[in-house]
Amino acid sequence: MRVAVIGAYGLVGSYVSARLLADGHEVVGVGRDLVQARRRFPAIDWKQADLAATGVEAWTALLAGATAVINCAGALQDSPRDDLRAVHVEGVRRLADACRVLGARLVHISAAGVEAGGPTAFNTTKHEAEALLEDASGLDWIILRPGLVLAPAAYGGTALLRGLAGFPGFVPVVHGDSRVQVVGAEDVAAAVARCLECDAPTRTKLDLVSDETVTLSDLTTRLRGWLGLPAAPVLDLPPALARITAVGADVLAFLGWRSPMRSAALAQLRMGVRGESGDAARLGLTLRSLDVLLATMPSGVQERWFARLYFAKPMILSCLFAFWLISGVIGLTVGFDAAVRTLSVAGVEPGQASAAVVGGSLVDIALALLVAHRRTAALALKGMLLVTAGYLAGGAIVRPDLWLDPMGPLIKSIPAAVLALAALAVLEER
Repeated sequence: MRVAVIGAYGLVGSYVSARLLADGHEVVGVGRDLVQARRRFPAIDWKQADLAATGVEAWTALLAGATAVINCAGALQDSPRDDLRAVHVEGVRRLADACRVLGARLVHISAAGVEAGGPTAFNTTKHEAEALLEDASGLDWIILRPGLVLAPAAYGGTALLRGLAGFPGFVPVVHGDSRVQVVGAEDVAAAVARCLECDAPTRTKLDLVSDETVTLSDLTTRLRGWLGLPAAPVLDLPPALARITAVGADVLAFLGWRSPMRSAALAQLRMGVRGESGDAARLGLTLRSLDVLLATMPSGVQERWFARLYFAKPMILSCLFAFWLISGVIGLTVGFDAAVRTLSVAGVEPGQASAAVVGGSLVDIALALLVAHRRTAALALKGMLLVTAGYLAGGAIVRPDLWLDPMGPLIKSIPAAVLALAALAVLEER
């Protein structure tokens, strides 16, 4: 069977695609950014399209020959990159129209617990998408509503939970009493595979959640044990502190950073993630519990590295931003004369020395501004490495005595370069 998966390189989409390939299906993967996707999943036939912008005719042509379409695409919150209504409502409407034309079954991945009048745009738009599919005539559809998805891979909310579980000394949580039901990514993929069978229940929506309901505090505690870290007390943070953090994360979203600590994520955590555990039986499935899921994906050193680096990563990037910005500003202001004198002592003409200081300071500021934006962060980090190498080489030629200066103006650049190298190594989000 030829099956198209929208959002095939996402957390859920990648497990769905892997399962369908293992079952012998021909998989067409659809997404916006395909360079890395093609390297990671060479067996998939990749097509580029944006659910928020692709029209019915374009979808009909792109999905030609597909017997079924699995929609795993979605977004958490509005940002310059994501428009929830365009993705969750209008995009699903056009995709459904194309499936009706093609006679293809549409399996739509929604979320457990979404309902009318919810507190977030995520909740509202997801519910609207479900409603429009339920009202669609002549369309073969199934809606799957997973709970909190756990997988060996980590992204989004589950990545945040791992970071909290790996926090040194204690486990910080927000809304620790909120109750959630989990589901394994492989179990979601199994449900999708079952939906492709001829006798699968259609024109229905099914929750995919395990029987057990756990609190967020209990969940992070179990994740900490799964990581192999020593037990630590759980500290339930004040909601006001969480809201301040969320505001900062919302601002960073306009720079391209997709933090799972945004206001929509906190609101969803406050609501909890609940569903009807008996629905999976209608697909002939028994979903694994949290303990079974953790037992079947044993952690290794890479999971501990990820958990410990989760909050270190934004600190590293913030430190680099401040270091290069402050260095540039100082070079243009209070440190300008001293920097010019340093070059002049080595025989550099005053005019050339001034130009070098101004040029170097502007480069420092430019690198700081570039590293603050997600799209240009990698370029900025590479630039920091090159500029630092240039500073060190130039210093060795013009003022080699500075290597022995007690204040270490040249030696101090080396740790900054190593920090940029570390940030470059952990920059990818998925």
